Amino acid sequence: MPPTNPARRQALADAAIDLLASSGAHGLTHRAVEKAADLPPGTASNYFRSREALLVAAAERILELHHADTDRAVERPATLADMLTESLLTAATTLRRRYLAIFELQLEGARRPALAAALAGLQDTSIKVTAGHHDQLGLTIPRERIPAMITLYGGALFTLVSAPPGSVTRDVVRDVVQVIVHGCTGHAEQRP
Repeated sequence: MPPTNPARRQALADAAIDLLASSGAHGLTHRAVEKAADLPPGTASNYFRSREALLVAAAERILELHHADTDRAVERPATLADMLTESLLTAATTLRRRYLAIFELQLEGARRPALAAALAGLQDTSIKVTAGHHDQLGLTIPRERIPAMITLYGGALFTLVSAPPGSVTRDVVRDVVQVIVHGCTGHAEQRP
């Protein structure tokens, strides 16, 4: 049975996130995580029996941090566009390493079915949490549109996070958010 020290488990997951951001998935090893977390050899394998378990733990930790950020964001009154702008800008600048790590995990998930399944489960959780936030804010976005909005947010996030550091501005992010929220034309296209 793995150890249950939550602080140590979190320290290992946080170190894994930093390594994913700096070295990519290929640089993520139990030993590298232990060294980054300043923990004794063998600690990471005691908590995470396989490399895949370590990858899943990093993904779960990123989602936990992301949802904590969004929980705080909905406590402050703002429009959806303003909230998304702030979220994307912060993710692409202040929290850039966290989101570089999740993109590494998503790419690795394309080659690892167990990681892909874990990431899909986390996506399902994100949809439910987002729907709850929309309810809390009184937004009238139809439930069936939330996955598409998350997909657009994720694509924008990838583009902004992978841009050269320092090139992402509030104006650029605001323009992207306007398209996410209102579409390219600003209104729904009529079907023939």
